[in-house]
Amino acid sequence: MASKTSKGRMSWWQLSLLGIGCTLGTGFFLGTSMAIHKSGPAVIIPFLLAAIATYIVYDALVKMSVDNPDKGSFRTYAKQAFGNWAGFSNGWIYLISEMLIMGSQLTALGIFTRLWFPTLPLWVAASIYAALGLTVILMGMKGFENFQNIFGALKAAAVVMFIIVAVVLIIKGFNTETTTLDALHANYEELFSQGVKGIWLGLLYAFYAFGGIEVMGLMVIDLKNPKEAPKAGKVMLIAITIIFLMAIMLALALVSWKDFNIKESPFITALNGYHIPFFADIFNGVLIIAGFSTMVASLYAVITILITLAEDHDAPASLAKKGKMKIPFPAFLFLASGLIITIVIGFLMPEKIFEYLVTAAGLMLIYNWLFILVTYRKLMKLSKWEYVKNSIGMLLIVVTVSGTLGKKTSRLGFFVSLLFIIIIGIATWIVMKRQKHGKHV
Repeated sequence: MASKTSKGRMSWWQLSLLGIGCTLGTGFFLGTSMAIHKSGPAVIIPFLLAAIATYIVYDALVKMSVDNPDKGSFRTYAKQAFGNWAGFSNGWIYLISEMLIMGSQLTALGIFTRLWFPTLPLWVAASIYAALGLTVILMGMKGFENFQNIFGALKAAAVVMFIIVAVVLIIKGFNTETTTLDALHANYEELFSQGVKGIWLGLLYAFYAFGGIEVMGLMVIDLKNPKEAPKAGKVMLIAITIIFLMAIMLALALVSWKDFNIKESPFITALNGYHIPFFADIFNGVLIIAGFSTMVASLYAVITILITLAEDHDAPASLAKKGKMKIPFPAFLFLASGLIITIVIGFLMPEKIFEYLVTAAGLMLIYNWLFILVTYRKLMKLSKWEYVKNSIGMLLIVVTVSGTLGKKTSRLGFFVSLLFIIIIGIATWIVMKRQKHGKHV
């Protein structure tokens, strides 16, 4: 992993590509169905708001990273701003959020694989993908970069392919049981059918689609010129937002929003009725690639944060003990154990686990985003506009969190995330007390 003194080797455009690879995953390809289910055709509003908040968070994180490049990233800055307790709690909140995200990715991968192997148990598929993901991590930073660049390009190409096919179908006025124009007209008439509450409830799933930008923050230290990090983020976020919005609007132009199923990608649903040869199989392969690459990004993030926690004695120091491997073996074992736990949970609760995990993981992630904004306000000297921008980001995050209380399933996810916060809070108190007496974790 990168160190504070290492010479960066990445160009800004490579960081943009990595950002696309880390962000474009099941949060978008599958989670969008949940956002449509909550918000109806007005789903583009939550996505626009989530894009704005994501940019505000990334901008804050990257300015701190340029000012003080450090492999601990947001965790280190929280520690500098508020003390040891903030570094400890911030690191563990993020680590657990990424572990939950890995659980949701593995569940999604199992769901996608069932298209080809309907009798394959979910936990078997999840175990195979987990083992493959750990293999990529063992290849080190260079292998991770190469992997994400290739898969990022494949995922972006798949969405562009969907956009082109959808545009051709709309232009031709291709007919199935109902015409494209009928679906478009129906969705237009029902644009705000779910009201403001629907937009409020859909925000979390839109935010979840943008999860991954904090991994870019962890990689800023690997840039040849860290000052180019803001440009890398802007290009990546503009590109990904345009891709997201175009794909969603075209999907809604092809079929009624009521036809989307939370267990199926909206892009497969949109083209199902057009009987395009091999499309379902090709796109399902893309969904598996997308889910797998974002899961690997989560693995990378967890191992990076875990090592910095161990080096600062906010986790057992033995976890950072280096051997012949490219990453510390004890940290790798911790990661593997976490994956086994998420697979077991998935096996015990296969029916509703994806939505619960998405909600809890999304919340834990944006708690971390909120802390990034608070840290930025504390550490950096803000202009009036930056102060306003920072406040808008905080408000959007608070509104998103409150939206999870509006439905039973998301409410359970909220309480799961709250339980983790309480556990981390207690652990923080115990560890700070021990450190005060000169004892390590």
